[in-house]
Amino acid sequence: MIKELQNALGQVLLGKDEVIRLGLSCLLANGHLLLEDLPGMGKTTFSHALAMLTGMRYRRIQFTSDLLPSDLLGVSIYDSELKKFQFHRGPLFSQLILADEINRATPKTQSALLEAMEEKQVTTDTGTLALPNPFFVIATQNPSHHIGTYPLPESQLDRFLMRLEIGYPSPDAERVLLKSPRLHDDISKLTSIINSEQLIELQLQVQKVSVSELILNYVQSLLSTSRDQGWFYHGLSPRAGLGIIRAAQAYAGTDERVFVRPDDVQAILAAVVNHRLVIKKSASALSPADLLMNAVEVPV
Repeated sequence: MIKELQNALGQVLLGKDEVIRLGLSCLLANGHLLLEDLPGMGKTTFSHALAMLTGMRYRRIQFTSDLLPSDLLGVSIYDSELKKFQFHRGPLFSQLILADEINRATPKTQSALLEAMEEKQVTTDTGTLALPNPFFVIATQNPSHHIGTYPLPESQLDRFLMRLEIGYPSPDAERVLLKSPRLHDDISKLTSIINSEQLIELQLQVQKVSVSELILNYVQSLLSTSRDQGWFYHGLSPRAGLGIIRAAQAYAGTDERVFVRPDDVQAILAAVVNHRLVIKKSASALSPADLLMNAVEVPV
């Protein structure tokens, strides 16, 4: 089923097989995904197609500076007949949420979404309500040099298991796209390959993917190197370490393997750690993940 999902998404997001595999890994690892790229790169296309193929209820929320937390969570409205307040659920009570241009909303609204992502529940005037299961947020943001944005602080970025960039298509993929300008219009015609129950089962299977002591030692070395070398303003947190393990298990699962290899860790490392680490200017021109992989010996 996972290979079918990858192939179907590959028909929509052309020439981006690794981005698709990493995005699916994030979903299977029960994390949340941050897509940072320029407009028109396929962020909305990817999220809509993923929702259609997995049978998840989909909502796109356009984040703007005047969006309020209640616009996401819902509001309590007084019912004069029942003589009590009734809670009307907001768009966040869906299964796959596209939080479009999250860095255009105020920090207060960003926090409302990110707290719901972390807790997977919402506290209202009428009590605590659980969010649906599965629950997957794909947030998009423009690159930081774009004006009129509220950058996510590091503590909020840490809530996302992965950050990905889709990037420009290859010349061959772009030629196919130019020949088929209505390709993206066919997304609404996609049929689900799996349903919500099957997706939950896949997520549970991924948790059972074996992680050897060799891999645990490798991940621990990556974590300690991030803290000890003085390259970054702060090292990776224990939550980041758990994220590396979960993402590597899911990445192995997309290959239908029941064990994690060192190359699985290397494949997901940039997506999991680059948004969590800030390099000191004098340290290196390399990315955080490249610095760590160059410094830590790969187990064999």
